[in-house]
Amino acid sequence: MKQTIEKLLNQAIDQLIADSMIETKPALQITRTKDAAHGDFTCNVAMMLAKQAGKSPRDVAQIIIDTLDTNESIIKIEIAGPGFINFFLAQENTLSIIKNILDKGDTFGQSDAGKKEKIQIEFVSANPTGPLHVGHGRGAAYGATLASLMRAVGFDVDCEYYVNDAGRQMNILATSIWLRYLQENAVDIPFPSNGYKSEEYIYDIARSLKQKYKDNFVRTAETVMRDIPADEAEGGDKEIHIDALIDRAKSLLGNEDYQTIFKAGLDTIIEDIRQDLEEFGVHYEHWYSEQSLADRDLINAAVKQLQDAGHIYEEKGALWFRSTDFGDEKDRVVIRDNGQGTYFASDIAYHLDKFDRGYNRVINIWGADHHGYVPRVKAALTALGKDESKLDILLVQFANLYRHGERVQMSTRSGSFVTLRELRKEVGTDAARFFYVMRKCEQHMDFDLDLAKSQSNDNPVYYIQYAHARICSVLAQLSEKQFNHDSENGFRHLNLLTEKHETDLISKLDAYADILHKAAFNADPHLLVHYLRELATLLHSYYNAHQFIIDDANGRDARFNLISATKQILNNGLTLLGVSAPIKM
Repeated sequence: MKQTIEKLLNQAIDQLIADSMIETKPALQITRTKDAAHGDFTCNVAMMLAKQAGKSPRDVAQIIIDTLDTNESIIKIEIAGPGFINFFLAQENTLSIIKNILDKGDTFGQSDAGKKEKIQIEFVSANPTGPLHVGHGRGAAYGATLASLMRAVGFDVDCEYYVNDAGRQMNILATSIWLRYLQENAVDIPFPSNGYKSEEYIYDIARSLKQKYKDNFVRTAETVMRDIPADEAEGGDKEIHIDALIDRAKSLLGNEDYQTIFKAGLDTIIEDIRQDLEEFGVHYEHWYSEQSLADRDLINAAVKQLQDAGHIYEEKGALWFRSTDFGDEKDRVVIRDNGQGTYFASDIAYHLDKFDRGYNRVINIWGADHHGYVPRVKAALTALGKDESKLDILLVQFANLYRHGERVQMSTRSGSFVTLRELRKEVGTDAARFFYVMRKCEQHMDFDLDLAKSQSNDNPVYYIQYAHARICSVLAQLSEKQFNHDSENGFRHLNLLTEKHETDLISKLDAYADILHKAAFNADPHLLVHYLRELATLLHSYYNAHQFIIDDANGRDARFNLISATKQILNNGLTLLGVSAPIKM
């Protein structure tokens, strides 16, 4: 019905333009009223047009109303406040939402508004240097939910995980594994302060290497540590120390053995990440290897393209991208003086490849700590002739985890962190998925473990799931009491649903499709979360105020149609959030 009102208003405004009362047409903002006393829909267009019309908003509102074509679904139009135009719908039009929901079932609310536009969403993409922690979980839940929402409104969405399997951090990981392997083989060797210290996953990989390769990779401590610069504890520089150990590992092991250790670490951790995400309900169409960029010479190709366009200059043996020409705060190195490409060079090549693969729009979901990286990536795309407006970079604040009122500290390198898997084990996948998308992605989030585990009305996911289970329980009681639910009879008597609890619930059901559309197009899953909580509140209030299993068959069937439609919407919404809709709790 919102579309019908929009069409009528547009026609009326076109007439005002034709009559030279106004010159331009504003974007219409038609919203549902919060109070049924003010109708079903309201629009502020009269206030938007008042200045150019040279009239008061209420006068403009009256002119628009007088110009509107009649429509049998609209029984009354009123002017409210400073100039709002409120629309009251015929009851049969409002009630039709119940049959519409039950007829369409799982697909209700879905649309083709996205017109099969090809979208790529890249999210999580955590370095494969250890298990995913609870900080990564928010990006995972947000990305997967956004993909589901966008598919529901007609976009063709691919999800991608960019595997950072090249660069210094991976070399630190491989060297850390090798040093633990040496310790497992009774080599008395110190572990670097800047290595990956976890006593679990690093040791597990080291033990598997020992089991498979015996002592093939063993070298003496003296050979490994000879002339290695001092570590931080000895008054040295920890970064210089770890880099020297990496070089020593490569020289002592040789490329083949070093790559065996490197690959063992990478493959083990990636498989762990993949399994973790799949158990969290997060699935990807593509796992894209950073190493593949070099293998296909895409980095050099991207840099050459920038060179040919005059956007690269050389200074002190390094190649620099003139990103300041495109709004960045300073120019950026793409090729170091040693001939090695920077991480930024890889990112340029990767983003160029995204668009070359034919995506109409690319969405990156990054941690908020990457905010400074946004201008340079967009600058590179512009320099390469791509439309940077087709790249959306959404920044997600990492979640702060609290247990018993105290914040839990996390650090992948030190090994002191709570994994996503541990979180799921403690609070369950449903609560984790739900809590992660309760707020706008750019807002800070405190994840309260105690609340997520509680079975109370204060726990929003429990509260919503309980509404669904409550309806299922009532439906089961109907047959136990030897009553039948005749839905067709219920449709014929929906006019009996006149209690305020019922009309409020119907109005909220009618808002679902609009909320889904808005949540998808604005990349705001939290809108659906808030909607479901409000719907659950209305259902619980209805349940507490009225009996559903009544003697009057007409009223009973109508009420059961209403709660069945509510059950369907709760199920649809929870499914899009990656949360189950239990039938019993």
